[in-house]
Amino acid sequence: MNFTRDEIIETIRMVQAEQLDIRTITLGISLRDCSGPSVSYTARKIYDKLMERGSELVPIALQLEKEFGIPIVNKRISVTPIALVAESCSESDYAPIASAMDRAAAELGIDFIGGFSALVQKGFTPGDMNLLNSIPEALSSTLRVCASVNAATTKAGINMDAVQAMGSIIKKTARLTEKEDGIGAAKLVVFANAPDDNPFMAGAFHGPGEPESAINVGISGPGVVNTVVSNLPKDADLGEVSEAIKRMAFKITRVGELIGREASRRLGVPFGIIDLSLAPTPSVGDSVANILEAIGLERCGAPGTTAALALLNDAVKKGGAMATSYVGGLSGAFIPVSEDAGMIRAAVDGALTLEKLEAMTCVCSVGLDMIAVPGDTSAQTITAIIADEMAIGVINKKTTAVRIIPAPGKKAGDFVEFGGLLGRAPVMPVNPFDSSVFARRGGQIPPPIQSLTN
Repeated sequence: MNFTRDEIIETIRMVQAEQLDIRTITLGISLRDCSGPSVSYTARKIYDKLMERGSELVPIALQLEKEFGIPIVNKRISVTPIALVAESCSESDYAPIASAMDRAAAELGIDFIGGFSALVQKGFTPGDMNLLNSIPEALSSTLRVCASVNAATTKAGINMDAVQAMGSIIKKTARLTEKEDGIGAAKLVVFANAPDDNPFMAGAFHGPGEPESAINVGISGPGVVNTVVSNLPKDADLGEVSEAIKRMAFKITRVGELIGREASRRLGVPFGIIDLSLAPTPSVGDSVANILEAIGLERCGAPGTTAALALLNDAVKKGGAMATSYVGGLSGAFIPVSEDAGMIRAAVDGALTLEKLEAMTCVCSVGLDMIAVPGDTSAQTITAIIADEMAIGVINKKTTAVRIIPAPGKKAGDFVEFGGLLGRAPVMPVNPFDSSVFARRGGQIPPPIQSLTN
């Protein structure tokens, strides 16, 4: 891959002034050969394999940062869903496996490790149930482990028994990490149509159809896109706005492709995908909300926000797809409230509500992300919120997700503080009307007519 002198100079400017970075380089590792008769045996096998296969990830990422001058913010590992790996174990508590994953991640210098996961869109096996029941203890006793549960797909419909279980599991996970404002729930996500190659946490896992190992790269660049949009003439029409974003997405993706392929070569593993997602951080100027405001909104959440986000998401996909043939993961614009300074401000000002965020998820690449709600929000209400988001994903044949934190002891208007990339979030009010009868019905919401594609 060749770059011109002007492209190199432009990339240096984007890194130094506009916070361009590689948000994550994620090494996917298959653990399918780590199954065994006991949790202790499986945990030991997993630890050994992670230490063997993951030993070069951080050193090589640091080399690439130094050589190319492009920050790689996170170095992560994703693994085969543990519910599949641990199915053969005689014990039901999988938390020791999470501890082994956490210990390996700490020794390797990994920021987060994903894959304490289950795929239950159509029902449960005993291993799935063991995994779900182990999540609260696993996430409250580890620092780096992330968990995910895929509860719905367009082909299978929505497993409402799983959604109902997750309402209670999220509540318990938050309660066990009360001293940290419920941070355990910030490492747990419920999916519809989860991708097998997502490099972003908390939802990353190494899918059953993936190779023995692969490198997946998540790019970023909200600050770069914001600068481009802000510098357009005030009378530029929306077609011109889309074209400018598309061109910049092309350039950002080229950088990600370069880093990903070089990491793949040096690690000796296949190159997987580039995730095109614009992933914000709490830093000022690195905000997706600011891009929407630069397009012409007084505040993110104002009328027109969903349309502006649809334009942004579409332009990013079009530009990125022209720069690489291997687009995957989530690929779009993220709207995590606690991780986006502009979203935080909009929520505090009352411009951004839970209902508006739900509408925005219809057109972006994820769902209700990093949203803090009052600690007394019931498990049934959380179940119903998840069900709404699953329905959006299933009907629209897209990935959606919920990462919601019922902050213990907090009420609407308070703040939770997580630190780092997880940021801080205003506690948002929840519709007070009751959904418990709906949430308790359980069963399977059938797949939509759109699923009949053969």
